[in-house]
Amino acid sequence: MKLLFDQNISPRLVPALSDIYTGSAHVQDFNLHQSDDEIVWLFAKEQGFTIVSKDSDFHQRSFVIGSPPKVIWIQRGNCSTAVIEQILRAQVAALIAFHGDNESAFLALS
Repeated sequence: MKLLFDQNISPRLVPALSDIYTGSAHVQDFNLHQSDDEIVWLFAKEQGFTIVSKDSDFHQRSFVIGSPPKVIWIQRGNCSTAVIEQILRAQVAALIAFHGDNESAFLALS
């Protein structure tokens, strides 16, 4: 599963999680860190990424449009990159199940 981290999440997660989520990237890797949500959405869809964001915008978009791409919504306020890494490591089984579920468009993690 390839994750695309939104601008509100640290790009340091890409190398930190590369042992689990191979092929993941950050929006700044593709010069998308200042792009609007629609551009990021279309890029993720075309490239086979699952979007990871702390914003509710992608979550709402997934309700209206559906997937692909799938969206992982990190429901934590101000928290460290280490906390987000910990969440994504602890929930790897849930993320794999989510990725394989053709009916699911978003997954909320806290």
